[in-house]
Amino acid sequence: MSPVFDCRDPEQVLTGMRRARQALGRGELIVLPTDTVYGVGADAFDGSAVAALLAAKGRGRQSPPPVLVAGLSTLRALVAEVPEPVERLVEAFWPGGLTIVLPSQPSLAWDLGDTGGTVAVRMPADRIALELLEECGPLAVSSANLTGRPAALSVDEAIGMLGDSVAVYLDGGMVATGVASTIVDATGLVAAAGRAVRVLRDGAIERAQLREVLGDLLEPDPVDDDCDETAGA
Repeated sequence: MSPVFDCRDPEQVLTGMRRARQALGRGELIVLPTDTVYGVGADAFDGSAVAALLAAKGRGRQSPPPVLVAGLSTLRALVAEVPEPVERLVEAFWPGGLTIVLPSQPSLAWDLGDTGGTVAVRMPADRIALELLEECGPLAVSSANLTGRPAALSVDEAIGMLGDSVAVYLDGGMVATGVASTIVDATGLVAAAGRAVRVLRDGAIERAQLREVLGDLLEPDPVDDDCDETAGA
């Protein structure tokens, strides 16, 4: 059984963080709390570790994991360009539940899967996650669950699904919200000036909040079809 460290306990947190750093350095997986759901993480620059992360979840290369970062300076190092509207999003919603997709920096030697030259990046609002990111650098992190099952909201739920495929579990207690991050595609701001930012997944940050920051740069809200008799199914 992989070790579990209660990060709410001062006597366990230092040991747990050290063991997590060591595991990441060996190319192993860890489970860590975030502000949205529990995540399973690997060194973003270790292709074998990222492949192991996808395998543990039952996913293939067509589902590359997002990357968690400690702040805007790391984002700048990972992507080709940070357009001014993205800077506004970061200022408004980071750290927090917003994942931003941008063209990745072409010079980086990493393999997250079939990304199409993009990377999804987020700064979490969780002290344990941020401390690891400050010390270890960017982490590839996906929700700590098997594909097709609900994301883990507690470390026990993560253990029940991922078991010994994970080397170290960091327990931060029950996740308060359990709402996954909102994902926006901002690649159009780089590839074609004036193209709208698209919402790929609704989540913790509402569209109305995004529109307050982006205005007309955000895609129009989807239109409900009142004539659809299956809408309530």
